[in-house]
Amino acid sequence: MTGGEFEESFLTVAEVADLLRLNQQTVRNWIDAGSLPAIRVGRRVRIKRSDLNRILENGYRGTPPPASTIEGPSATDFWSGEPVSGVEPAAPESQGPEELTETGDTA
Repeated sequence: MTGGEFEESFLTVAEVADLLRLNQQTVRNWIDAGSLPAIRVGRRVRIKRSDLNRILENGYRGTPPPASTIEGPSATDFWSGEPVSGVEPAAPESQGPEELTETGDTA
C-alpha cells in the first residue's frame, strides 16, 4: 500500500451524526441498509469522509431515486373513482333474509 491510501480520513458514527445533526441510530440504519458505505474493524465502524461527501453531493444535486419496479395502481387510478382491477361491484341482493322454521333451521 502506498502512503496516499492512508491519507483518507475516517469518521466514526458519532462524528457523522454530529456533522449531520442526526441521531446515531439513523446513521447506523443507513449503514445497515447499504446507503452509507462503512468499514468494520472488529466491532468498530468507520466511514470514509470521501464516501460521505460523495453521498451528500449526490443528495444535494437532487439525484432522483431509482424508479420503482413494483407495478400497481397509481394515485390517479385511485382518485378517479374508476375500478383499477377487473373486480366488478357486488350486485345488491334481491331477496331478503330467509325465514326460520319452527326448529330454527333455514327454509
